[in-house]
Amino acid sequence: MYAAWGDDLPQRLRDDRLHERLAAAGVRRLQLNLDDADVAPAMRIATGAEPIGAIVSVWADSDEPVTSALAEATGSLAGWEVDERLPIPPPETADGVRLDGLANVAVLQRPHDLDRDEWLHRWLVDHTPIAIATQATFGYVQNIVTRQVTEQAPRRVDALVEELFPSAGMVDMHAFYGSGGDDAELKDRLDRLMTSVARIGFDHDIDLVPGSRYVFDLERP
Repeated sequence: MYAAWGDDLPQRLRDDRLHERLAAAGVRRLQLNLDDADVAPAMRIATGAEPIGAIVSVWADSDEPVTSALAEATGSLAGWEVDERLPIPPPETADGVRLDGLANVAVLQRPHDLDRDEWLHRWLVDHTPIAIATQATFGYVQNIVTRQVTEQAPRRVDALVEELFPSAGMVDMHAFYGSGGDDAELKDRLDRLMTSVARIGFDHDIDLVPGSRYVFDLERP
């Protein structure tokens, strides 16, 4: 998975010539989460001066030629190998067609005062059912970083989490949290979620990237 910065990323990353180069580099599947005009009303959080403009996910056996191709198509790039987990598998979409929804990706780091095993238990075992119960997610993907694949990154990253929400969730908190217009239910869900999020350190030092989600099959004939 890669975080990308630069101008015109929605156009540059969807370019067929780039996809041909990625396919030649051994990429079987490409996913783009693009902070574009379709998600303009959504919330975004940045730890650096410039927000992340796109999250690029690739399924391939080797990262070096892929990293090189993506670096040439972007202004700046940071990448990580990840172990993917699917508490709620995202729905399938047609090749290259935008998913109907908001695809948020949170770029996260483990707190220094939590050892890795305890952090993973709190996140994957304790927090996951709370996150699912308190939000209107219809796709939930947890990616645990196993190593960095670019020479530099703006900061340490230990996880990237993708959550899919109804498009209305960009402007309506009830739609985002699935509280059905009930303010008391919304408060209860927020309190439960934020308490759990604080236990794993995901309440600070995060980048939140809203996106339009596209998946491309690069093995197609």
